[in-house]
Amino acid sequence: MDIHEFITAMEEIAPPELAEDYDAGRIGLVVEGKREIRTICCALDATQNVVEAAAAMKAAMLVVHHTPLWTPITAVRGPTSHLLRVLLATGMNLYVMHTNFDHAGGGVNDILASILDLQQTERMAAGLVGDCTLTPEEISRRLPGGGIRVYGEIDTIRRLAVVGGSGFEIDLIQEAADLGADAFLSAELKHSVARASPIPCLEATHYALEAPAMEVLASRMGWHYIPDPPHVVIIP
Repeated sequence: MDIHEFITAMEEIAPPELAEDYDAGRIGLVVEGKREIRTICCALDATQNVVEAAAAMKAAMLVVHHTPLWTPITAVRGPTSHLLRVLLATGMNLYVMHTNFDHAGGGVNDILASILDLQQTERMAAGLVGDCTLTPEEISRRLPGGGIRVYGEIDTIRRLAVVGGSGFEIDLIQEAADLGADAFLSAELKHSVARASPIPCLEATHYALEAPAMEVLASRMGWHYIPDPPHVVIIP
């Protein structure tokens, strides 16, 4: 497949115009390599482990959710130097699908809702709300890596709001509550937001909420999925 054909296909899956303004210049083809695309790999992040694994598979394309080039580069050194060295030396393209894939039909939030068996879903400004029959413990078991933190008292969840990534914003939580949500699932919860939230908050990790979508995308497209969960050490 030619690189232009690939980009056209990706923009049909996750149209660039769906992305948040802060993603301008940070999605799409962020590192250009070979024009002919055969082997394609997919992961949540372009970490050192992921890039090296893709290179070992002789991938011509690596599709990720988070760009490793978030801020303007004024010096090439450290981890960025290593990533670029491998990508450029192998001619590997790097393609990013971020908030445009969050909002797209069949994207991050839809796949998250499917994993949690949400029914009668309604879209919010970001994420969605749907009928839920799972307990917090059952929600935790369905997410990779497991483990969620619960803020607030929860008896039964009848309607759950889900937002992949960092979605704990008071306005968004209130929108979810107005749509009947009695709990809100996302990542990176701040103490001040937890205290002000009108409904209980379920905090998972970025990886737990977004990696499943990249795995499903890879399976759907026939790509190689590279799992790379963060290594967490708990110090007693």
